[in-house]
Amino acid sequence: MKREELMVAAIKNGTVIDHIPSSKLFQVVRLLHLEDIRHSSIMVGYNLQSSKMGHKSIIKVSDKYFTDTELNMLSVVAPNVTLCIIRDYEVVEKKCVALPETLTGIVKCANPKCITNNEPMATRFKVTDAEHGVLQCQYCEKEQRVEDVRLV
Repeated sequence: MKREELMVAAIKNGTVIDHIPSSKLFQVVRLLHLEDIRHSSIMVGYNLQSSKMGHKSIIKVSDKYFTDTELNMLSVVAPNVTLCIIRDYEVVEKKCVALPETLTGIVKCANPKCITNNEPMATRFKVTDAEHGVLQCQYCEKEQRVEDVRLV
């Protein structure tokens, strides 16, 4: 590895979230509540050179592995980031975080008349077009785009 590529230190165990669009970095930090983590080191690289994206951001969190719910929320805010699980300085799992087929209790329905906005119940959205980020409420059938959604 070239010296200029070593901009963010390696971690022994934990999770690396790579290929985050720089414009989404701080939203990802808030979403995953990284500011509340007290017993792990967190390294953030902002606006780094990327041959794939031009510029990207990266987050490395020691001794932390994210839940499926957290990853589903991440997929709404920053789809197509790369998640690497690190154990003993080695990548043991690498996957692209993509929108799941359904999102439950993550996204707020934009329809003010939807039952989910008027009754205490979890929202449920079906991903009708993953490529273009289109979601449809399972209750009122209103469609909305991922970039326009508000999280619950």
